Amino acid sequence: MWFSRKQVAKGPLSGAAADAAEQPGQITTKRLGDAAESLALAHLRRAGLTLVESNYRTPGRGGGEVDLIMRAPDGTLVFVEVRQRRSMLHGGAAASISVIKQRRIVFAARHYLMRFSSLPPCRFDVVTVQGRMDAPDTVAVEWLRGAFEAD
Repeated sequence: MWFSRKQVAKGPLSGAAADAAEQPGQITTKRLGDAAESLALAHLRRAGLTLVESNYRTPGRGGGEVDLIMRAPDGTLVFVEVRQRRSMLHGGAAASISVIKQRRIVFAARHYLMRFSSLPPCRFDVVTVQGRMDAPDTVAVEWLRGAFEAD
């Protein structure tokens, strides 16, 4: 029988049930992503940005998500994608943001902006977290302002 990585071949749990029953202290990609977002948020706050919303998702399937929506001191609304990679293989964290991923972020940002009667200035930034999250001395955070544009 074939099993995906998320399914458990032995035991009563499989798929989403196995994910929900993760062991305390177990390092998962979700936990790594959450830790990277926390580092990115702290970095941006130190730079004077304020958090507006985190993990904004569009409703329905096939939409997009924005990791952090921040407000810059000048009033600019900043849509931030956080990417974490352990090594620079294959170009590192910044190289992992494909054109398709950019489109999904822009889609989610446009959906978020529908609530405004007049649009504030906006930009799309990327924060990369490079290194081993279990070894904080090896982690480097880089903020790429205006990393890509909306079409």
